[in-house]
Amino acid sequence: MTARLNKLRSQPLWELQPEPSSFAPNNKWSNKDMDPVPIHQRSWTMWDYTSYWLSDGFNVATWNMASSMLAVGLSWKQALPAIAIGHFLIALAVTANGTIGARLHIPFPVLNRSSFGYWLSYFSVVSRCVLAMFWFGVQCVTGGQCVYQCLKAIWPSIARIPNGLSDSANITTVEMMCYFLYWLIQFPFLLVSPHKIRYLFIAKAILAPATGLAIMIWAFVRSGGGPIFAQKATISGPALSWAMLSAMNSAIGNYATLSVNIPDFTRYARSPRDQYIQVLIIPVIFTFFAFMGIAATSAGNVIYGEILWNPLTLIDRWDNRAAAFFASFSFCLATIGTNVSANSISAANDFTALLPKWLNIKRGQILCAFIGGWVVCPWEILGSAIGFLNFMGGYTVFLGPICSIMIVDYWFVHKGKIDVPALYDPKGRYRYTGGVNWRALLALCVSVPPNLPGLIHSINPKIDVGLGGQHLFSIAWLLGFSLAGVTYYVTSMLFPPRETMIEELITGDDQIPQPNGSENITDEKSSDVKVNTQAV
Repeated sequence: MTARLNKLRSQPLWELQPEPSSFAPNNKWSNKDMDPVPIHQRSWTMWDYTSYWLSDGFNVATWNMASSMLAVGLSWKQALPAIAIGHFLIALAVTANGTIGARLHIPFPVLNRSSFGYWLSYFSVVSRCVLAMFWFGVQCVTGGQCVYQCLKAIWPSIARIPNGLSDSANITTVEMMCYFLYWLIQFPFLLVSPHKIRYLFIAKAILAPATGLAIMIWAFVRSGGGPIFAQKATISGPALSWAMLSAMNSAIGNYATLSVNIPDFTRYARSPRDQYIQVLIIPVIFTFFAFMGIAATSAGNVIYGEILWNPLTLIDRWDNRAAAFFASFSFCLATIGTNVSANSISAANDFTALLPKWLNIKRGQILCAFIGGWVVCPWEILGSAIGFLNFMGGYTVFLGPICSIMIVDYWFVHKGKIDVPALYDPKGRYRYTGGVNWRALLALCVSVPPNLPGLIHSINPKIDVGLGGQHLFSIAWLLGFSLAGVTYYVTSMLFPPRETMIEELITGDDQIPQPNGSENITDEKSSDVKVNTQAV
């Protein structure tokens, strides 16, 4: 028994079997999962990206997106344009960074080195990893609520199971049981190779929108519109202008994280053209799904006499148990797809970049599932740590500048001419000054501080930062993106990073091994193909 325990604790057991990187010198700081995607695994088409966003857009957060906008005094006719414009702006950022991933076929942690420098890039990687695990847990709580509605539709008596946990636990016995069931249901999807997970999005893209349309049709048939559609704006003048800007920023923040790490998915694109559809499909899908939420909520007010923005709360009132089950099941599947795409795979890529000797994408997703699902205790945060929740929600003050720096660096500073193999060398051309690109650091120092007073106020409303600080924070992403982009471009023009300038793009495709049989990039078994390593 002791020998077995010692074996489990032994370091070699947990180290990955040799999967040498094609680019990293001595393979010390990388493994195969960080390499550019082999040609035979570049399989995502335009329809895959369409289904990706169709599936990602249909979720509980999108459904009740308009609720906070109407709560501050906007009408639905003002909220929808704000949602559309906000998502169009974030779609531009997603497509700009997505095109980089589709051209270079490298993940976000590697791509970020070209703009931030080899070592400073780890700031972005760690920031994104922490955020991904946090939101992974929050989505698991939503998924647990979906499972509860599914089970309640089959066995209504589940609602009468006594609670054996204390009030301080911020979760009941039934809620914990449903949370655990959702976590178990979701877990197998985390083991699917990223270039094959698109099949989940295709299934979700068919089922989820059909459910949303059915609910919207039910809403109009039962209520004929409802009071929300007749609701007028309750604010005007400057207050209305700031509310509109804040609503746009809120819509942008919904996918500010994915605008940074979208290369984790577009790296699997068959061609850069296949992911261009994102710039159109994102604003259309999210605006339409937000409209569905407004319609269903308005109908709920007519039928049940309450404003029920949460679709799961609305489903809980239905008498038709079959309809309740299928609607809840659709939201459950939608939550799984969103959690895998927006959080799990993103965290896994970050973990792989941080600990390439021990972690690959598959192991990274498993680690995210345990840390984000259990160590973080998301039900505690949602139940009591409101200040921390507001801090994580305000993390866009960092994401906007990071996104902007990446876009400006590739499109305007280096003009698309990147030496991909050099991105894997800690001592290569993208080392800059001690592994830090001071231009990116300066851009962060200029763009983040203006939003900090508003962020502090959101964490603790007792701290007065003045109306100006609150207004700036209401446009945090837009302000941070603009300041960082301008600062980075100007400093790069005045002090060009000549050591990183090359005459043409170097992809390194000729160094990537192409096995005869397709193999998952997360497969932990050694390949039978001999990989030639080359120090840059």
